[in-house]
Amino acid sequence: MQDRQAIEFSDRNGLPLGTLLSRNQEHTAVVPLNEISPHFKNAIIAAEDRGFYQHGALDLKAIARAILQAIKAKRIVSGASTITMQLARMLDPVPRTLAGKIKEIWLSWRLTAGMSKDEILSAYLNRLPMGGNIYGVEAAARVYFGIPASDLNLGQASLLTALPNDPSNLNPYHNLSGLKRRQTYVLDRMVKDKYISRVEADRALSEKITIQLRKQGILAAPHFLFWVANELDNGNLKVTHAGNLRTTIDRPLQQFVEAQVQEVIRSLAPNNVHHAAALVIDNRTGEVLAYVGSPNYFNETQIGRNDGVQALRQPGSTLKPFLYELALEKRIIRPNTILADVPTRYAIPGAKIYSPQDYSETFQGPVRVRIALANSLNIPAVRVLEKVSVGAFLERLHQLGFTNLNHSPEYYGLGLTLGSGEVSLWELARAYLTMARQGDAIPLVSILGNLTPNQLRLPPLLLGRAGERGKSGAGEVEKKIEPGKGKKDEGLGVRSEWALITNMLSDAHARAKAFGVESVLALPFPAAVKTGTSSNFRDTWTVGFTTDYTVATWVGNFDGDRMDKVSGVMGAAPLWNRIMLHLHEREEPAPFSPPKGLVQKPICTLSGLRPTPACPSVVQEYFYPEDISDYESHPDTFYQMVSRDGKSPEYRLNLPAEYNEWLAMQPQPNLAPSQLKILSPRNGDFFLIHPDRANTGQRLQFKLANKSSQTVEWWLNGQKVATQSSNTLFWELQPGNWTLEIRSGEMSDRVNFQVELAESKSMRRGFSVASPSH
Repeated sequence: MQDRQAIEFSDRNGLPLGTLLSRNQEHTAVVPLNEISPHFKNAIIAAEDRGFYQHGALDLKAIARAILQAIKAKRIVSGASTITMQLARMLDPVPRTLAGKIKEIWLSWRLTAGMSKDEILSAYLNRLPMGGNIYGVEAAARVYFGIPASDLNLGQASLLTALPNDPSNLNPYHNLSGLKRRQTYVLDRMVKDKYISRVEADRALSEKITIQLRKQGILAAPHFLFWVANELDNGNLKVTHAGNLRTTIDRPLQQFVEAQVQEVIRSLAPNNVHHAAALVIDNRTGEVLAYVGSPNYFNETQIGRNDGVQALRQPGSTLKPFLYELALEKRIIRPNTILADVPTRYAIPGAKIYSPQDYSETFQGPVRVRIALANSLNIPAVRVLEKVSVGAFLERLHQLGFTNLNHSPEYYGLGLTLGSGEVSLWELARAYLTMARQGDAIPLVSILGNLTPNQLRLPPLLLGRAGERGKSGAGEVEKKIEPGKGKKDEGLGVRSEWALITNMLSDAHARAKAFGVESVLALPFPAAVKTGTSSNFRDTWTVGFTTDYTVATWVGNFDGDRMDKVSGVMGAAPLWNRIMLHLHEREEPAPFSPPKGLVQKPICTLSGLRPTPACPSVVQEYFYPEDISDYESHPDTFYQMVSRDGKSPEYRLNLPAEYNEWLAMQPQPNLAPSQLKILSPRNGDFFLIHPDRANTGQRLQFKLANKSSQTVEWWLNGQKVATQSSNTLFWELQPGNWTLEIRSGEMSDRVNFQVELAESKSMRRGFSVASPSH
């Protein structure tokens, strides 16, 4: 497509976006003969070949006249080339020799034999050299005057007709006065041939004609235009003809987003931030309304031509919502499931022990699914992925259109949900669009169809509710759908699960711990949003949607240089916020629909179970109908009501054993006083003593949940090793199977652990290697 001609792009309402040259850098636009102004057709015939419709390939009278004039003046005074001969020269340039002239005449006869006069004239007018790298009357009309060739008046047409005679020297940007002199000749010829009167000629000659400035042929959305042109070249988009294309872009919105990208980058420059990208999608149609690939496409020093919308980067936590949706769909978790955000270690063959952490390097203990997702906690997400399986999650991501995640599940591992793969902003936006449509996956649309003269003068789009914009005309263009890129997936996932994830991502109070209630993620209308930050602060993302629009933003550096502690909420979120507020400044979006078929019940915030009088905090959460009976029969077990010596009741924690290590990290674990709990070691722990350090006094710390004021007896394999009131004890490691027991009055607790002397040649992966404690 780009090899043949240039492409004129318009926004959805006919406003020009710019022109892309063909790959040989020629600006060529092809239109049928009936879409060229009659003034131009008459002018070109009068100036170049007045007998075009009367003679054949050659004008014998003109040839005879030229020969006589040359003999008389002893030089060539006038040429005798017909329009057909000039077309032959354009199609097959030959040397200006006798042999070349014979070849030109021969091709002219062949053209006349196989084409009508109108076909010859049409081919000629679409190939005329019009100055610089501009070819054809349509391209010239748009470049110089900003109008289609059909709208050329007499003055404009006669001026353009003067160009092909000497397009290099008569370029209107450099020699408008010379071009005007040639225009006089054209108008005189038209008067002589009775196309116009002398009065009309004088009026056309005196008309003030403004030549519009040519700024690299692009007015807005350069990254988008080049991306569409590339898609056309690759056959991913098909149109009837690519001369004039009406895109889905809304130019006023595009220019607003471009300005906001530049402003956000300026504000973040002190934090070593230089690039950003943004994408705005209409949820109803999937149409791309704004596409910004960098702050300035034309800034070569800032590698502005890089396209941040299509670039592959690590997505941070932005994939987590799709994991939780899949886990809910498979009933691996429920909305009221409690996930353990505690120190967690995974043994990975051939690699170091994998210990995921959050940027805060803290642990929250027991958290609800809603809190884990809204606050983007890493360990709960990895725990869920372990149960879902990396393979199943990767398959779902492929269904959502993440075609660039093309490695094996083993390649990504459990870090897939934390952003260990690479995706594009385009892919993220499409996936979140599917979420906004509750699992109804549609392709992103970029082209509405071919322009007509009437479409060029439509009023600009007034942004409002998506459903009020009328028909988009998307049916005018045939699209080649690739697997995973454009195929419409019927009901991907379950609508109620997508609605539930949307509900969680739009819950400002659920994300308050990590982001606060009044952060840039909180809008004055319902919006679901997720941030992401890749490792070492190299990429920040914010993707979210209302019922009307999906907005995806990225902020970072194209060269991968790390930013100065800029997270998603600091980098990409302010840009997302500005765009969302602008999109809805005329009218707020409709609220999200609640998850159908689910019912809300009160739960204890810490356990997710039916509250008891001991539960200090209660919230509402959704339940599947089939889980209601289980809910009714299982009250909260995380809190116990206790009292001392007739005093008022007190509520104490009674957490499962998987929280022992986390409790040990808390300054004052609030455990029930009637319970004695060993926090370290954990039951089933396995310790290896390195052979080179077997006699260095390696010690293991025994630790209780609370510092007890009562005396505690420490027993190891049935032998008392200490009696003290302290909650810690250090023991020198010795190989064997061990049972640690503590006793205080009638209270006791015990754990089993194992210690072995490691063989240096076959260290077992995934287990602790003890080191001296201090």
